[in-house]
Parts: sequence; C-alpha cells; structure tokens
Amino acid sequence: MKLYAYCLCAGLDSFDNSVSGVSGATVRVLKIEDVSVLVSDCEVVAATQENMLAHAAVVRSVCTRTTPVPFRFGTLATEPQFRSFITGNKVAIANKLAHLAGCVEMDLKTVWQSSNSAPALPDPPAGPGTAFLREKRRELLGDESPAAQRAELSGLLSEELGDLVKEEKISLGASEKSPATKVFHLVEASKIKAYREKVQKLREKRPELQLEVSGPWPPYSFANIELELSHGSE
Repeated sequence: MKLYAYCLCAGLDSFDNSVSGVSGATVRVLKIEDVSVLVSDCEVVAATQENMLAHAAVVRSVCTRTTPVPFRFGTLATEPQFRSFITGNKVAIANKLAHLAGCVEMDLKTVWQSSNSAPALPDPPAGPGTAFLREKRRELLGDESPAAQRAELSGLLSEELGDLVKEEKISLGASEKSPATKVFHLVEASKIKAYREKVQKLREKRPELQLEVSGPWPPYSFANIELELSHGSE
C-alpha cells in the first residue's frame, strides 16, 4: 500500500479529521522518530484542481499548531520508503524544521522597470552568421539584463524589508519591457503586520514599483524536500 504525503511536521501527534485529503481520503499522522508525516492511504492521485486544493487545505490546517514542511503535490511512497528517507536524512530534516519553525511565506508580485535596462536593438541583418550574432546578443543582453535586474530588486527589498525577512527567493519574469517578478519571503509569523506595513511604505516611496502582496502561506517555496520517491500524479 502506498501513502500520499502532504507535509512533514514537528510535535504533531493527531490530525483534525474534519479536513479531507486528496480524493476525499482520511488523513492520519505517521510518526517516524521525532518527525510527523501527514499521509493518506492512496495508490494513485489525479492532478485535478480539487485534489490540489485538498492537498493545500491539509497543509494549511496545521499551521496554527506547527510549521509544516510541505511535500510537492503527487508525492507517493510506501511506509518503508518514508522511514528510510527520514532516518537517513535525520540531521538535514531537523535543520529544515528548525529553520522554518514559526515562519510563514509571504509572496510579492512586482511589475518593475529598471532604470538601467538596456535599450532594445534592431535585429542583425539577414545573411551568413545571423543566427550566431543573434545568439551572442541573447547571451550578452538576455542573460545579463535579468541578472542585473534581479540584483537591483533584491538590493532594494533587502534595504527596505531586510530586518523582517529570514530568507528570500526571486523568480524574474521574461518580459523585458515590463518584467513581472515573483519574490518569496520567509517571515516570522509574529512579523506579518510589520511586513505589510513596510511593503506599503515601499509602494509610497517607489510608485514605479507595483507591488501585490499575498499570504501568509505555508512555506512551500522554502521546503526543498528532495525525496527519491514516486510522484504519482496522472
């Protein structure tokens, strides 16, 4: 029998059965040493919106009691596989649980035009070597420009929000004219109000930087649970 995994937790001994898992399955706590794993008996799981929402609901339901470390949607394994993984990665898992303890994820969606963006250049003329020239231009502008924008944005956010952010990840959009960037911040739950207030001050200070904040969420972007387990979504 395979088990569907929702998240890892510390100090969780029971689960509120009023929340159903994927495909309406019952969720239970599998204790492995000092780690709790929320699981359901499940051989396969369909990648439907209903199941994805159920996965998220199970993870979110324990946030008031502990900090969950979410698995990716579709993670399936046998109980011996879970036990082998957790006992074999005891130190790394303990460090991850400690790092995320008491924290939530806050997400920022930004639309921002860097003042340092390189001007658009016309395409090279057609003829021999055109593909080579276009590739070299892509390397010089397409790769370096996003990196520079990411560094500039990260520096600005660090200056304005740095004392409230425990960890940051940035995903830069592909549009050169109006790059939509997603920023993920790990923030202590007790600092959510202060975080929102500083984001609002940043909006007022930098009106060219459009910011949409969402959260708090379970720390999906900071879980990084690398399992050699099957992902059974179909």
